[in-house]
Amino acid sequence: VANFRTSCPIPRHSLMVALNDILPPTVRIRKVHEVEGAFHARYDVHSKTYRYRILQAPVCPPFLCRFVYHYPYPLNVRQMAKAARKFEGQHDFTSFAGADHALRTSFDAKPEDSNVRKMFTSRLAQRKGLQLLVYEVCGSGFLHHMVRNIVGTLIEVGKAITRRDHSNPHRRRPHESRPDGSGARSLPRQSEVLSGIRRTSIIGRFT
Repeated sequence: VANFRTSCPIPRHSLMVALNDILPPTVRIRKVHEVEGAFHARYDVHSKTYRYRILQAPVCPPFLCRFVYHYPYPLNVRQMAKAARKFEGQHDFTSFAGADHALRTSFDAKPEDSNVRKMFTSRLAQRKGLQLLVYEVCGSGFLHHMVRNIVGTLIEVGKAITRRDHSNPHRRRPHESRPDGSGARSLPRQSEVLSGIRRTSIIGRFT
């Protein structure tokens, strides 16, 4: 969703057609709305939903490689799903921010730079027939690289669950933070999709 001010007299539908004529084929405008002047596409948001797909098939088909993260190794999916739920609620997600974001906010921290975010849902589902894991998270906002870093951490949980040292009193919980943002492994971005937005005013969820 994007917004802009214009004095153009072209009707909304004709404007959509005209803009699509000059945009590259990979970008398309589906709807055009007239909104109040105070509306902001970025800030008038109640929640966002992201999905990340992990393909566990032995071979990744060429037509899927741009849309999934291929990980054909054993994972303890049950424990990963259990860990995913721990991200629900309000936490400081500094550990799951990109290093550039964490460093920027640590030097000149302001109230609006807080890395505290509220996650409404955080779930991992397994689609056995497709050999696919789908992580979906809905929250009030997200830090740079945050979703990919969370999924990377869940994969580490799935790999290490059998050898984890439960007796270590200093073992970090998933949402506990480090000031430099180095607490998680980042995954490739091609599998991350913004699948939904809920707004405080107009234009509800899209898929």
